[in-house]
Amino acid sequence: MSVLVVGISHNSAPVSVLERVALDADAVQKTVADAAGCAHVSEATVVATCNRVELYADVDRFHGSVEALSRLLVERAGESAEALLPHLYVHYDDGAVAHLFKVVAGLDSMAVGEAQILGQARAALRLGQELGTVGPSLNTLFQQALRVGKRAHAETGIDRVAPSLVTAALEHSETGGTTATSAVEGAYVVVVGAGAMAALATATVRRLGAAHVSVVNRSHERAARLAAEHDARAVALADLPAELGRADVVVACAGATGLLVTRDMLATAREGVDRPLAIVDVALPHDVEPSVAELPGVTLVDLEELSDSLATSEIGREVAEVRRIVSEEVSAFLAARRQASVTPTVVALRSMATAVVDAEMVRLEARLPGLDDGERDEIRRAVRRVADKLLHEPTVRVKELAGGEGAVSYERALAELFALDPEAVTAVTRPAEGLQ
Repeated sequence: MSVLVVGISHNSAPVSVLERVALDADAVQKTVADAAGCAHVSEATVVATCNRVELYADVDRFHGSVEALSRLLVERAGESAEALLPHLYVHYDDGAVAHLFKVVAGLDSMAVGEAQILGQARAALRLGQELGTVGPSLNTLFQQALRVGKRAHAETGIDRVAPSLVTAALEHSETGGTTATSAVEGAYVVVVGAGAMAALATATVRRLGAAHVSVVNRSHERAARLAAEHDARAVALADLPAELGRADVVVACAGATGLLVTRDMLATAREGVDRPLAIVDVALPHDVEPSVAELPGVTLVDLEELSDSLATSEIGREVAEVRRIVSEEVSAFLAARRQASVTPTVVALRSMATAVVDAEMVRLEARLPGLDDGERDEIRRAVRRVADKLLHEPTVRVKELAGGEGAVSYERALAELFALDPEAVTAVTRPAEGLQ
């Protein structure tokens, strides 16, 4: 069995598509049950947030299960397959493990380092356990992912990365001073977006002393909710041009497909305006057309401009350290999983050796009926010691070899060398009757 992930997130789809795929509590339960009922799927759960929906499944076949799980998301969105499939992504086996660890560590979040994903992953595991759709495979994987996420937050400053990113961008946008405060204090600030990064941006500019903050978003309900939390004003996306004419600072972090702030829009909005405008575009993909920087009085800072300085800053070092932790944990998890995969074969081999010893003892007792109980026990112990010593080194070595990377199937090689019955190997992992 192998783990498969089929998902959609802010990295692969615009907000308009994510909103159609979004799942409420009842829909999450139904989706988990439907996923578990798909052919080739033995375990399933769903990680559902405002920025992602990911189906996790333990499967015995790749192609059939990918098609079935993808179909579930397409049906949920009410879209044609042609419209939604380009936004879906797939991770399989080792790649699925690496993806989940990265997600739970906060590296795949819109607001890098946010800890909320830990609770969301824990909820996905708990729901699968309650519904009986999570078994040993996903339980082990999610428990380890949660441990990795906790380690990332405990050993690094990843929690500070997203707020620091906003602050650093504001500092780069300031032409007359050198601090984020000097860029924002007393300013009319427009935040474009209403997701996690927008929430951080709104909180940050409020903390730095902005005189007015407007939150502009396609969904007015989400904008209103965010604005209410930070004493800001919610503005419809249709009114963005008017807000650009009033703004001193714009922080764009919607990450929508298609540009939200174009050169023509901004030029029209700023007709007759002679004060400078600083635009910070921390969205992926970009929200702001790069050529706006050519307009008089407009300064544009985007992630590309920030990347070099951030890579060597404390922000970059924290992200790099979390990536190292995730890589280390993925390697350890995969090595342990490979070692565990040979255990049924090793158990079957030792069972076969025990059967051979017992058969030989029966034959010996038939030929030497005069043996007393003490002599018979001593002979049995001696033969078993010989069998154990002969098997010890191969079984220890095969576990060590299985823990490494490579295409060799050591459990298959062991089974072939000792002519093990495949049914005997399978029986080691089969639930006992009455415990299924």
